[in-house]
Amino acid sequence: MTAEPAAPAAAGDHAVEHRCAVLGSPVAHSLSPVLHAAAYAELGLTGWLYGRAEVRGDGLAAFVDGLDATWRGLSLTMPLKVAVLELPGLTVVSDAARLTGAGNTLLLGPGVREVHNTDVGGLVAAVRGMLPGPVRTVTVVGSGATARSSVASAAELGAARVQVLARDRSKAEALRPLAEAVGVDLVALAWGTTPPAADLLVSTVTAGAVDDRADELADSAGVVFDVVYDPWPTALAAAAARAGARVVDGLDLLVGQAVLQVGLMTGRRPSPGVLRAAGDAALAAAHV
Repeated sequence: MTAEPAAPAAAGDHAVEHRCAVLGSPVAHSLSPVLHAAAYAELGLTGWLYGRAEVRGDGLAAFVDGLDATWRGLSLTMPLKVAVLELPGLTVVSDAARLTGAGNTLLLGPGVREVHNTDVGGLVAAVRGMLPGPVRTVTVVGSGATARSSVASAAELGAARVQVLARDRSKAEALRPLAEAVGVDLVALAWGTTPPAADLLVSTVTAGAVDDRADELADSAGVVFDVVYDPWPTALAAAAARAGARVVDGLDLLVGQAVLQVGLMTGRRPSPGVLRAAGDAALAAAHV
């Protein structure tokens, strides 16, 4: 299994010296190649190439073992964010990856296998500028890897309480050790419950999963962040806009985590605005 370059992500006419890719299943829809290519262009990194590869959880170790010395980093999406922590020979696991039990970045090099989680920082970057005041309570919808990162992000934003709304309440309860580790109180809500008022609501579930509760959820927070970016707007985002809430989309998260990820992989950080413009253009072109 190889990582095929995804246009526009080539190194142009320059020799490829460093390779990176996004892995996951499914991965064909990923905007990561577009964002990383835009970053390389802005930073003048002519010898870098970014591709994509369809890899399932049980195939990650074999894929990584088969890479040559030109590889510098992998972006990991579902279902690999937890599986990456089980790779043999890890040299570093960042605090964010360790606390959340999820990593979205694998750095590679001679004697290097480092796991990082840039979703936490990306979430913070995405919402911080939209918050009208201090954050005390955050509602998180979902209980997967992105929900874990959201709990950690809530702590970084200064929240004291996180309300987790999940179809399986036991999975919400499973986030309690993480909440305790980052210093926030966690309340596991039953799925049919209307969440108490919060400063911020983060929906980490797939498109359509809360369409039937969009108005109810949108009315519960002053800022609503839906990690979905396509299709947009989601029913939740539209309901939040009608309710007068501030709305943050998933592309802001993708950009925020990519800025940090490119920095880890290349040693240089791109401008968020450049990546956002590239993502917007790609989405617009896809819907022409």
